[in-house]
Amino acid sequence: MKYIGPHVSAGGGVENAPLNATAVGANAFALFTKNQRQWVAAPLTAKSIALFKENCSKGGFMPEFILPHDSYLINLGNPDEDAIQKSRAAFLDEMQRCEQLGLKLLNFHPGSHLNKISVEECLDRIAANINLALARTTGVTAVIENTAGQGSNVGNRLEEIRYIIDRVEDKSRVGFCIDTCHFYSAGYDIVGDYEGAFGELDRVVGLEYLKGIHLNDTKKPLGSRVDRHDNVGIGLLGIDFFKRFMKDSRFDNMPIILETPDESRWAEEIALLRSFE
Repeated sequence: MKYIGPHVSAGGGVENAPLNATAVGANAFALFTKNQRQWVAAPLTAKSIALFKENCSKGGFMPEFILPHDSYLINLGNPDEDAIQKSRAAFLDEMQRCEQLGLKLLNFHPGSHLNKISVEECLDRIAANINLALARTTGVTAVIENTAGQGSNVGNRLEEIRYIIDRVEDKSRVGFCIDTCHFYSAGYDIVGDYEGAFGELDRVVGLEYLKGIHLNDTKKPLGSRVDRHDNVGIGLLGIDFFKRFMKDSRFDNMPIILETPDESRWAEEIALLRSFE
């Protein structure tokens, strides 16, 4: 079974996210548990936590199919010692918020070397900082998202994702999320060579580590290394890709998250995708 939903707003409190997901017919969703553009936010209140859990229960949302995303400010590969302290603290806070909400996953972009250290050094720093956060939390899996490879971002190559996973001490609490827009923009031809691209994903990283999908079309061509999402079937992936994806049992029983730019189409997109199953 496919569990599909968008990255919804948590404006007014995290308890509103499951209500917003219910409104578009979702059975999965993503959210920010704090303002994604601030380093520090007020702690979650006991009332918000209780209401979030209550609204998830009412909407039929299980923790396994909720994929929170951390702040865009966090860079676990930052080469600057002062700056990395802020990212470590913010990432730990994000993990702890997931613990409080009873969630099992935290999705994040791996980081950037900022052209100051090597890719390998950056990947080593990311893995070390994941280990620090896992040691101080329980029950939440760190889910590494692949990138398009813009600028100095790492994680656009599957080998880099695997490199990080190999250096995480608790393998039971690390995984990855494939963003289809990023994957295509990074050079993996999921349109022209669907089986080859996803077969490489399994061979290099391993589907046993796959914890979620960001299901987005793309405005930019194969190998462009530019991250520009498009709505389902409108961009260069095309509707046939989404038909094939929805019939692929390898992607059952995990959160499939829409980060498509026109949120007015989310309910329509969810219904369309389900019609392909």
